[in-house]
Amino acid sequence: MRVGFLGLGLIGASFARALRGKPGIDALVGYGHRHTTVQAALDLGVIDEAVSEPQDLLTACDLVVIGTPTLLAERQLIDLIQASDGMEKPPILTDVASVKGNLWRAVQKLSLPTWPSQVVLGHPIAGSEQSGVHAGRADLFEHHRVILTPHPENDPDAVLAVKRLWEQAGAEIVLMPVNLHDKVLAATSHLPHMLAYSLVDTLARSRVSEDIFRYAAGGFKDFTRIASSDPTMWRDIALANQAEVLAAIDEFSAGLDRLREAIATSDADTMTEIFNSAKAARDRFVLTGKPPERD
Repeated sequence: MRVGFLGLGLIGASFARALRGKPGIDALVGYGHRHTTVQAALDLGVIDEAVSEPQDLLTACDLVVIGTPTLLAERQLIDLIQASDGMEKPPILTDVASVKGNLWRAVQKLSLPTWPSQVVLGHPIAGSEQSGVHAGRADLFEHHRVILTPHPENDPDAVLAVKRLWEQAGAEIVLMPVNLHDKVLAATSHLPHMLAYSLVDTLARSRVSEDIFRYAAGGFKDFTRIASSDPTMWRDIALANQAEVLAAIDEFSAGLDRLREAIATSDADTMTEIFNSAKAARDRFVLTGKPPERD
């Protein structure tokens, strides 16, 4: 199999590195809109070959991974679907975007007779606050989940091919409906990033920001680490998953209001209840990987 990568950032470069030398992988082919990125990918051994246009990946590869930010990935997926129209055997198309609903809806707006059977949407639940081809790591996906959101009209062989590639990269595969994916990721990934960005921005605007950051301890650095992530990427994620992100923010705000009220009224019992509940839920998750128990 010849695997193509449209986008050679952290995820694309890491996936390519993870597939290097794996059985059945004949070549790793890449495209990037910056010449310096493509040359670095070649020099680092991330890819074996490069193409000059995204559409060239369709004839050069058996499977193409769209590894660009969410809103750009939407446009590129549509471009590749349209460019592959008429091909006797178009390559499998998959992606790594953090939001699935906008891609799903974009494909549906094409008003094709059926869902393109070769299009298998996916999302690796792995990453880093670092970005770019130089940040690529072959072990990034080991012991991490990859969520695939297959369509009922997908070619089963296409789904299996994408699944096997991710398994070769060391990932565990989970199948999930598109709507559930976007709701879950809004709560577990998108919301924490919004909170980290907002907290750091708020404190940076404070009149005593110099002292705040001078004396910030390890906990602050741990909690706000993800605010060092690519701002453009996370802006696009918030826009693409707007409804679910807003719902998650509203639910969090309600919980924060409850805690604020408890502090304002010196309601020690409610504060203790919130803290104990949160500690128990996180301890259970860390130790067992299971969700919190409900009363």
